[in-house]
Amino acid sequence: MPSVDDIDALLPQTQCTRCGYPGCRPYAQAIAAGDAAINQCPPGGSAAIGALAALLGRPALPLNPANGTEGPALVAQIDEQACIGCVKCLPPCPVDAIIGARRQMHTVVLALCTGCELCVAPCPVDCISMVPRATLPEAAPEPSAQENRLRYATHGARLAAQAAQRAALLSARKRAVGP
Repeated sequence: MPSVDDIDALLPQTQCTRCGYPGCRPYAQAIAAGDAAINQCPPGGSAAIGALAALLGRPALPLNPANGTEGPALVAQIDEQACIGCVKCLPPCPVDAIIGARRQMHTVVLALCTGCELCVAPCPVDCISMVPRATLPEAAPEPSAQENRLRYATHGARLAAQAAQRAALLSARKRAVGP
């Protein structure tokens, strides 16, 4: 029986959540447990479905249209003139591909963007659009799954460190104030 790591290695690591799981690894865990079909990943598309089918000895299925459609690799593009610097696009980015500060214009580091689309919905001024990576002459090649996985892990470690630091500060404040 293939491991979760074997299954996860075949996923694109966009962390887009379109499969219905909070990331690629939870989806891989669900596949390994028999709780999810192998055809739920639009970014991976037919290539990922075929690789999963071969690995697991299952028949290849067409992509489940409820999860989206297969298409070209996308990247987020911010209309910098329209950006109000609200920072609402920063937290959902699973790989920290958006750079900006409050009340400052934001931009996308194209070489890091996985095309997950998670930054689009929170934008209150609709200044973020998804465009095919191939249409942008300045866009770097699509990051590999391994690069995406590393960036996602780094993002998670950064968030965990921030949470630990905040908890330590709150605990110190409680001790200083007393009961």
